[in-house]
Amino acid sequence: MLSKIENIIGEKIISTNSASGGSIADSQILETDSGEIYFLKSYGSNKTILQNEANGLNELSKSKAIRTPQVIAVTDEFLLLEFISNGKKNHNFFELFGQQFAKLHETTSSKFGFFEDNFIGSNPQINLPQTKKWIDFFWTNRLYYQFKLAEKNGFANSEFRSLFSKLEKLLPSILSGTEEKPTLLHGDLWSGNFMVDLKGNPVLIDPAVYFGHREADIAMTKMFGGFTPIFYSTYNEVYPLPQDWEYRIDLYKLYHVLNHLNLFGSSYYLKAVSILEKYTS
Repeated sequence: MLSKIENIIGEKIISTNSASGGSIADSQILETDSGEIYFLKSYGSNKTILQNEANGLNELSKSKAIRTPQVIAVTDEFLLLEFISNGKKNHNFFELFGQQFAKLHETTSSKFGFFEDNFIGSNPQINLPQTKKWIDFFWTNRLYYQFKLAEKNGFANSEFRSLFSKLEKLLPSILSGTEEKPTLLHGDLWSGNFMVDLKGNPVLIDPAVYFGHREADIAMTKMFGGFTPIFYSTYNEVYPLPQDWEYRIDLYKLYHVLNHLNLFGSSYYLKAVSILEKYTS
């Protein structure tokens, strides 16, 4: 693999060091004889996940709204990225982040979804077929897909099925009045999927890109915390969210809670049921 990379970059690699933080891919920091540094990700058992990540980073980069690592090369074996050194958040970091994230969401498409399926964690994320109706896409490609996966994994008992059936009937009224153009989303933005460069700028990494409703992106930022109130207030100043957006946050969290249920097991079951009960009681 290293010899292939040397052929691509035209330099000799003199050191490799393991990088921490990833739970799916193996990551290394490479240094060349000229002093250039690169970030390398490899994932032996999946031939598409790295290509999907590269495509997502390139799509985010096109918006010119927020920094992402430059994709140097991608193959079935590895993804080679620009190395970005970690910096420190300054006093206005989350204000800047909110502004830039809102600008990212100003990038739109004609349909919800993406030109390819990709991954949310190690589970498939279904982006095809693309559709012009958000409610159809969100139900079929997000909630229902994860529900069927939960059934397959043995997590869907009669209580779970009943609540899910109720949610399907109520979803049109819950989402009524929130219609917007399909928006470019990071897709998996939590505190572990952004970093700070040496100039104090936010950097997006590890995306699960698709065009969706921006409330879904905002919801993921609230899954595990780590974003300050100024992030949301600044975002809303630049690009105001639809009325009552906070009421729908848990609905959009449900997709990720179900995904975590399917990835990590029954500890997420009660959280999924709690959200279902909130919107069906």
